[in-house]
Amino acid sequence: MNTMPLCVTRSAPPEAIERLVRGGVHSLLARIYAARGIIAPEQLSSDFRGLAAPERMRNLPQMARLLADAIAQQKKLLIVADYDADGATACAVGLRALRALGASVDYLVPNRFEYGYGLTPEIVRLAWEMKRPDILITVDNGIASNEGVTEANRLGIRVLITDHHLPGERLPDAWCIINPNQPGCEFPSKHLAGVGVMFYLMLALRAELRERGAFKQRMKNPPYPPFEKEGQRGSAGGFESGEPNLADLLDLVALGTIADVVKLDENNRILVQQGLQRVRAGRTQPGITALFQVAGRDPRRATIHDLGFMLAPRLNAAGRLSDMSLGIECLATDDARRALAIAGELDRLNRERRTLESDMQDTALAAIEQLDFSESYSLSLFDPAWHQGVVGIVASRVKDRFHRPTIAFARGAGDEIKGSGRSIRALHLRDALDLVAKRHPGLLLRFGGHAAAAGLTIREADFGRFAAAFEEAAQRMLTPADLERQIETDGSLELEHMTLETAVALAEAIWGQGFAQPSFDDRFEVTGQRVVGAQHLKLKLVRSGRGFDAMLFRRSEPLPPKIRAIYRFGTNEYNGTRSIQLTIEHWEEI
Repeated sequence: MNTMPLCVTRSAPPEAIERLVRGGVHSLLARIYAARGIIAPEQLSSDFRGLAAPERMRNLPQMARLLADAIAQQKKLLIVADYDADGATACAVGLRALRALGASVDYLVPNRFEYGYGLTPEIVRLAWEMKRPDILITVDNGIASNEGVTEANRLGIRVLITDHHLPGERLPDAWCIINPNQPGCEFPSKHLAGVGVMFYLMLALRAELRERGAFKQRMKNPPYPPFEKEGQRGSAGGFESGEPNLADLLDLVALGTIADVVKLDENNRILVQQGLQRVRAGRTQPGITALFQVAGRDPRRATIHDLGFMLAPRLNAAGRLSDMSLGIECLATDDARRALAIAGELDRLNRERRTLESDMQDTALAAIEQLDFSESYSLSLFDPAWHQGVVGIVASRVKDRFHRPTIAFARGAGDEIKGSGRSIRALHLRDALDLVAKRHPGLLLRFGGHAAAAGLTIREADFGRFAAAFEEAAQRMLTPADLERQIETDGSLELEHMTLETAVALAEAIWGQGFAQPSFDDRFEVTGQRVVGAQHLKLKLVRSGRGFDAMLFRRSEPLPPKIRAIYRFGTNEYNGTRSIQLTIEHWEEI
């Protein structure tokens, strides 16, 4: 018999629901939003005026001045990117905006298998040999690159760091650093993705250039607001045609923000909502359009699911299996045919990635099934045949299945192995690795990351010692109750709300990390089921006499006649027609 994890229904304050309904929010959405901390309709606004002001980010005006000077002096800028979708979109935002603002700028993205993560001394030397830059600009990395910045300083290269990762005990000796998580930064949104930080920098740079009179035409009504409103190019937005409309880059910002699974606080929700609106209106970069095309999705009906599960994996596949330059070129080119050709190659790489991931996951699960880890607080996995680029996905799948913080390792260069970890909510993974590093000096050669995800490098001979040290840290930081799988739902979905209109509204809303997509808890009769795609169940369910189509992914064994199910209420699109479809997340027999 299949048993579900412990289910907890989110509580929604009645006064918040009432206030949202009075503000014009649909009653079901009001209940869902109130359960996620929304207490007033204004918190759901996607207006640019709700964004945190750029000047609140520490060092942002200073970095904008330095870049404006560099542009005036015709300095050679080089963006050093990261190899995931956040880094790729941040790089593309930087390239497009800096070029539009008159800069001479190129980029370099390290091959993860040769150079590892971040601005390493090796990458700095490569940049010097290949590009001879005056200034390096990091995107989505750099906050822990002390040695790389030291090497750049030695070579006479200035370094501007834009990052969002948590800093270590000592900041690099860079020319200037912007990072909402650096000490002393009062920027209210600590969850900006790397692409969000870069977007803010470009806004501040444009404002600085405007202040210097660098554009052909001056604004009519100073002071000029930092963000353009939808559709106000050259009109009431207050600027004229000499300035680039940076809001046109928000499709890239939305994709990078969703792909990096950062918390969707109010600031990030505005950025993502604005980006999605542009996608749906057909205002996309050629690379975004091409990624939608190869994914077989309609951008006019773009959803968070499309960004996170259709576009992001194809973009990430370049960094996982090949070279993220491919992904950056897709996003940076203005040639639609070239963008489509690159997107086709990214699609091929993503299919290859899925096969690799499936094989590695099967190996990992088979190894775990032979172990008794019921008393373990963590899982550390290593197989010499595994691929570096896919261990993070394997760690994520294993973590989801067994509800344990999990780190999966693959062989790196020489005697090193590289690990990628994913954690449960109760354990801050970077803090756990920091504890390991402090209690076992020299064990971790390098590490960094977030609460939910982190990367590290150790020697292959030290794998057993690391597994024991990580387990020790997990036991110190977790309680047995933390290891009990628990899922939150939004309770029962009233039959009156089980309409296509509701399904579309839920699909088009902004959901993500820290602002969970709604799931519901109800009982159904299973009246039909068949296997599709070799490993998924397509179901016919009945509730109170009403029939619904449903999908249960990654299961081919038949279900019993009656089930209790946790499900997402959404849509399926076939031949241009939308219909209701439930996606079963958990189930048990009743």
